[in-house]
Amino acid sequence: MKDSQYSAKYALIYTLLVSVVLLTPLFFYFIYMKNIHSIQNELLLKEKSLLVIKSMQEYSQTEEYFEYPRFKTFESGLYDESFKPIFTLLDYKINYFKDGYHLDGNDAYLIVKLPKERYFGATYLIVKNKLSFAVVYEKVIMILFSIVILVFILSMFFLQTFAKPFKKVNEKLDNFIKDSVHEINTPLSIINVNIDLYNRKNETNKYMQRMKAATKVLSNIYNDMDYLIKHDKLEYEKEKIEMAAFLKERIEYFSEVARMKNITINSSIDTCPEIEMNPKQLQRVIDNNISNAIKYSHENSEIDISLYTKDEQCHMSFKDYGVGIKKVDEIFSRYYREDVSKGGFGIGLNIVKAIIDEQNIELKIDSTLKQGSTFLYIFPKSNTPQT
Repeated sequence: MKDSQYSAKYALIYTLLVSVVLLTPLFFYFIYMKNIHSIQNELLLKEKSLLVIKSMQEYSQTEEYFEYPRFKTFESGLYDESFKPIFTLLDYKINYFKDGYHLDGNDAYLIVKLPKERYFGATYLIVKNKLSFAVVYEKVIMILFSIVILVFILSMFFLQTFAKPFKKVNEKLDNFIKDSVHEINTPLSIINVNIDLYNRKNETNKYMQRMKAATKVLSNIYNDMDYLIKHDKLEYEKEKIEMAAFLKERIEYFSEVARMKNITINSSIDTCPEIEMNPKQLQRVIDNNISNAIKYSHENSEIDISLYTKDEQCHMSFKDYGVGIKKVDEIFSRYYREDVSKGGFGIGLNIVKAIIDEQNIELKIDSTLKQGSTFLYIFPKSNTPQT
């Protein structure tokens, strides 16, 4: 995972945790603001009721008629002591007549008791409006959003600041590994060349064979590490590959390694359609499968490698009769090893998984403990060049 993705991931987690912690005070703030908003609405209703009362007080009986005050967002009405309307603009049924401010869902109303024998014989004045908490919700959402953004930005800043020393150490370690891998290749090539020259001039012997097999194991590890370091920086161009010849060449390459454990590689290679794939990536898939089959097989056993066409798709399988796999779901995790005594770094199958996912190659695994494992790769038709 890249540093920026790592920082963003944990900054998001930290932001969520902090936001959850802040939800409690924010909830109480929301309740408080709702109460404040309700009180403000009550004051508005009282203000409107005073305007109605003032208008009725200013009315003179010498006037031909009384023009009852009307408001855009407020409704009001006059009621007698039996709660029957004398004059009302309310399209709302009042179920609870008692002096004071009342809330019924989103409806808010104020009941004001009037002096008797005054105000057109009315006993009650009711002023009503719709109470909306949209402003409160908007404020709370804005506060929450601001907190989340601020905490996330601060989290990113502090995580990246705290991570700088570790990033420098990691960069130095990465450079060290890259330099080490590069330095390994030169002496490894020299050893291989000199072994080949010796074998040409002298009779082959078991010691040289063992040395040659050991260098091939090292070469496979080197190629994995080199691919792991460079795969993000290089673009692997596809080529048309004749699978049968390619697979035969890789089997021949590992034959000396297999002989070290007296393992026989049985190959059944039929014709298979050409595929379009990068040779280095295909080599990593094949080499890691053969290498693992040898590594986890018992001495004096066999390995079956097959290549065939089925349903117009190329099938390639590797079968060993070794220790089997305990945790199939975990073998593709980087640095995971089923048996640390077998050596390796646990990166081979992680590389294989990344490549086959990229190329849409299907993988089926059949494994039984103490009996062996089969890895079957099915190449999609899209990898087959069209004629």
